[in-house]
Amino acid sequence: MKDEAASLGKPAVVDRATFQAELDNLRTREKAHTREGDAIAAARRRLPMVEVDPDLELIGPNGPLTLRDAFEGRRQLVAYYCMWWPARPAPDQCEGCTLFLSQVSELSYLHSRDITYAVFSQGRNTAFGPADAQVSYEESLRYRDFMGWSLPWYSAQPSLDELLVGREIGLFHLVCYVRDGDRVFETYWTNRRGVEAMDYSYALMDLAVYGRQESWEDSPSGWPQDCSMRTDSGTPDWPPVPGESGGRPIAQWPRLDAGNSDDLAVGP
Repeated sequence: MKDEAASLGKPAVVDRATFQAELDNLRTREKAHTREGDAIAAARRRLPMVEVDPDLELIGPNGPLTLRDAFEGRRQLVAYYCMWWPARPAPDQCEGCTLFLSQVSELSYLHSRDITYAVFSQGRNTAFGPADAQVSYEESLRYRDFMGWSLPWYSAQPSLDELLVGREIGLFHLVCYVRDGDRVFETYWTNRRGVEAMDYSYALMDLAVYGRQESWEDSPSGWPQDCSMRTDSGTPDWPPVPGESGGRPIAQWPRLDAGNSDDLAVGP
């Protein structure tokens, strides 16, 4: 490991004054980026909205419920539409969904702003169509328990065509809703890198000198760029797996080390 670290590319070494001058130049761009983010958020708050049937059916731990019920009495709802591989073992489940869902834990700050956060399992993946809705939901609940998540967790499979109308079903999405009495409206949605709004790990990696260490990044020559969201094992080496097959989603390894069972099979 020491020899490998010694061979990595490194930034130029300069005196403190030169370093600070370069950082000050970058800070100007960072502040502009922050202000532009604020402006985009302001524009997002001014978007129109579209009405959604509040009685669309979901499946919850206590049986059927409605989209309106998922608000838990609050005014706003942010729903993460999780991908799912029906009848597949834990190592095959989506590394991206596992990454992003692992970032969300403390919900009290959202609740203090009258926002409910919930996971809507789709019961399918873009490469695999729907299976039995109840069985897929129970499998996803077992995955939630294996991962140690305590998030509100439902299946959107019974109403997926209506909830994600016009979008790619089976791909992860983040969708925002507002409730006006008994009426429900969709106010915003995003997918792919847009769901990084849920993340802090990538945000912190972006501050570190080697970044995310993924092949698509614009990094200097010699920077490591072989990391992925899957690895062949956990600490201390976390050997990366190229592409989206092999290994496991990274956050599964600490759960296995803690003795959690990754058996997702739903028995009779």
